[in-house]
Amino acid sequence: MPTSRRRFLAMASASASLALLPAPALQAAPPVRDDRPWIPSDAFLAGLPEWMRAFGVPGVAIAVVERGELAWHRGFGVADVESGAAVDADSVFECASLSKPVFAYLVLQLVDAGVLQLDRALVDYHRPDFLAGDDPRLERISVRDVLRHGSGLPDWRAHPERDPLRTIAEPGQRVNYSGEAFFWLQRVVETVTGQSLDQLAQRRLFEPAGMRGSTYTWNAHAARHSVTGVPAPGAQPVVQTFRAQWPLLQPLAEAQGKPLSAWTWDDAVRALPLAQAVAPEGMFVWPGDLLANAAASLRGPVQDYARFIAHVMRRETRQEWEIAEATRQAMLAPQLAVRPGWLDKGLGWNLERVDADARWFFHGGSNAGRYKTFAVGDPQRRRGLVVMTSGGGGTGVYQRIVRAATGRDMLAFDL
Repeated sequence: MPTSRRRFLAMASASASLALLPAPALQAAPPVRDDRPWIPSDAFLAGLPEWMRAFGVPGVAIAVVERGELAWHRGFGVADVESGAAVDADSVFECASLSKPVFAYLVLQLVDAGVLQLDRALVDYHRPDFLAGDDPRLERISVRDVLRHGSGLPDWRAHPERDPLRTIAEPGQRVNYSGEAFFWLQRVVETVTGQSLDQLAQRRLFEPAGMRGSTYTWNAHAARHSVTGVPAPGAQPVVQTFRAQWPLLQPLAEAQGKPLSAWTWDDAVRALPLAQAVAPEGMFVWPGDLLANAAASLRGPVQDYARFIAHVMRRETRQEWEIAEATRQAMLAPQLAVRPGWLDKGLGWNLERVDADARWFFHGGSNAGRYKTFAVGDPQRRRGLVVMTSGGGGTGVYQRIVRAATGRDMLAFDL
């Protein structure tokens, strides 16, 4: 049976979350490089293709932010093994769980606009019919809880078509990495704005930030430039779920005269029987399988994501569409501890302490055992680094790039 989107998301999210494991014996961190930009050295880049071959990664893209602006980006290897097309500035990677910080930024824009309140319960805005009716803790999940992964919800249900969504922990008390929570909040955003996720993202963030190649769904540009991922050497191949599903949905969207980027929950409900009729059994099991997904379906070129994290930095002059400075600071402030004194959850981001007075923000992603991504930023020095790979072995590659560029071996890499 083909891998359903939910099963794929459950497998993918495990490596993107911060596991709550016993703390390792911590040694003094190596000095953080602050003497030059985070652009990897020519010597390191000359040897990067060898690391890519070692880990079975055909394509890599890197982008660097310095002084709050995109400063450098470059592609390596091929975007498609069969065609041999090179990774270039147009190459569209699956961002995987790097989707979550972008969605968090959109939510905080709505908070600044007074459309949402961080500490208001989600059920006050929208109560989807897939919630369990006998779980009072669902009533206490707030917008803030979702963004800091403190909702108490599981990551993903294995059978959303028949299993109601219920909590596994008390909201607001501990970290439970949850894609389900982000999808519910996506439904809230759709309800209060009357727009699909991608429509909102294009209008409020992608267009003003210059992220012209980014989308939460599928379009002609994504179809033309999407990078093809490969599994890690020796790994069992997994269906590239989003990449396999979107082309099947595109003809349905064209027949209905409504682009996939504009589909809402109601559109997905109507289209589900049609999608099931043209897809392999098990590929589409509930309406959520037909929609953009705030937790995992963002795709775009690496420099687009770097442009995004540039707007997570302090800026000399903030534009009207950007989140307020106080909101930006709240996004990067500790919300729930993962490793007390070392690692915390912010609002959409993970935070790692690098010295007594400074924290870096970061997030990783993994889709279909084929796409591994990582983004990290130093908000004090207004610098950042984004790495996207198209191989299941990409974690070993991006960790080496981060170490070479920043001079730091992040504690997050040991989790």
